[in-house]
Amino acid sequence: MTATRFSAPRFGNEIPQLRFAVLDAARVSHAALPTVKFALELQAPRRTEIRSVLLDVQIQIAARQRGYDDGEQEQLLELFGTPERWRTTLRALPWTRTTVVVPAFAERTVVDLPIACSYDLDVTAARYFAALRGGEVPLEFLFSGSVFFAGGDGALQATRIALDSEVEFRLPVSLWREAIDAHFPGSAWLRLQRDSVERLAAFKARGAYASWDAALEALLAQESGS
Repeated sequence: MTATRFSAPRFGNEIPQLRFAVLDAARVSHAALPTVKFALELQAPRRTEIRSVLLDVQIQIAARQRGYDDGEQEQLLELFGTPERWRTTLRALPWTRTTVVVPAFAERTVVDLPIACSYDLDVTAARYFAALRGGEVPLEFLFSGSVFFAGGDGALQATRIALDSEVEFRLPVSLWREAIDAHFPGSAWLRLQRDSVERLAAFKARGAYASWDAALEALLAQESGS
């Protein structure tokens, strides 16, 4: 995985502007849902006492910043259309948005940013991740929120995070898949309307199929005429 460069800061004499970097990513072993945590570094100007940061983080997938093999292109057909159209249809995809409260620090701190990974293939980001066979996912982290700091007289002051605060990070596809497989090994999830589930359950019962997979395989075989 590739750690990001720091975002460009604009330090003033009185108003501290933070710098951000995503240092690493890892799977959270003990979590109720598949979860990846990012190690997020914040830096403040020297001799600045940061009391706390209310940080809003938006993460999006910079889909244009990697290549795709034939199998991946086929799996991404629903999202972006046929490859000859990708010049106009391949776009950034929103993954998630979260808020974290960063406790007091001086000059530098690192906080964990846990992100739940959806296994629902109706979710665009999950469909994108599931289509990839390997390599890395180019991510963009966009930051906003408020910084609370001690002024020159020690009084509590606040300022907004600079609008251009963003960094890049490349997440290994294998790490996302490891997080999913730790909870649902070899499985994928589809969301169906209740009446579709009831019809499928009736078909499964009539055919005495041992599993939902077997019932679906039988339906697909009928569809293909085999």
